[in-house]
Amino acid sequence: MIKILVTGGAGNVGGALARKLVENPSYFVVIVDNLSTGSKSKLPSKEFSNWSFINCDVNNYTSISEIMLVNQFDFVFHYAAVVGVKRTQENPIMVLDDIQGIKNVLQLSKNSSVKRVFFSSSSEVYGEPVELPQNEETTPLNSRVPYAVVKNVGESFFRSYFKTYGLPFTIFRFFNTYGPNQSEDFVIAKFLKAALNGDDITIYGDGSQTRTFCYVDDNINTCVKILEDNLMMNDVINIGGAKEYKILDVAKLIIEKLNSKSKIIHLPALKDGDMTRRMPDNTKMINIIKNELISLDQGLDLMMKHPDYSN
Repeated sequence: MIKILVTGGAGNVGGALARKLVENPSYFVVIVDNLSTGSKSKLPSKEFSNWSFINCDVNNYTSISEIMLVNQFDFVFHYAAVVGVKRTQENPIMVLDDIQGIKNVLQLSKNSSVKRVFFSSSSEVYGEPVELPQNEETTPLNSRVPYAVVKNVGESFFRSYFKTYGLPFTIFRFFNTYGPNQSEDFVIAKFLKAALNGDDITIYGDGSQTRTFCYVDDNINTCVKILEDNLMMNDVINIGGAKEYKILDVAKLIIEKLNSKSKIIHLPALKDGDMTRRMPDNTKMINIIKNELISLDQGLDLMMKHPDYSN
């Protein structure tokens, strides 16, 4: 049996990954999360017996070392991190502490049976756009806020451990992945909840900043295919949709779709961390998934079928 560790596996993307992996009876998945932002409700169904959950902070070397050295994993997906624009801006030291978790996972992986480590980096590493679309090889990394800097430093650690110790890696740069288990720290979930309740939808600045959106199923299907087909070895890949939407237009779309009475309220623009535009070159992803990505309109429909969003 192939043993896989998913850190941050009670979060939105980590939880979706774990739920997908346990569908394969050849895998045994160990999920670790300190539940600071994650939730046990995002863990796989108990109908599957090939997984276990351990409450653990990967930034604590003793705790994560006990788990990794006992289990002798084949693969590690390191998704644990402090997330959410507001939370990461209000807790910059907590964000920087995640560097220790990255070092712990890599050190333990290279000293054990791990064949490859996968890292959830972020579109934030590109910072304010220098060029669009943002390409993995040619676009300069222009990050400034602590969350982005940590992801950039993390990428450097993964490359350095391969160069020094031969530990294989793959870096995923996630662009705005959304789905039904996402916390309201993120724009789609936040707007949907507000619109369902008829509450005001708040937008930072004038809403002209653009984002692309990737439904969680497209994200997970790509990442699992990379694992199973042994793709993107010692490489980096953008995971995201390539259609830009103004944040204001997203709010209007959700209000219209739900026939909501919500009003759009504009707040002062954020000083840092709210980039004007973001759009990936997702050529690598499309070549791997070989399917048309789920559109934002379709993704919103899928979210609204989930019990958390039903009226």
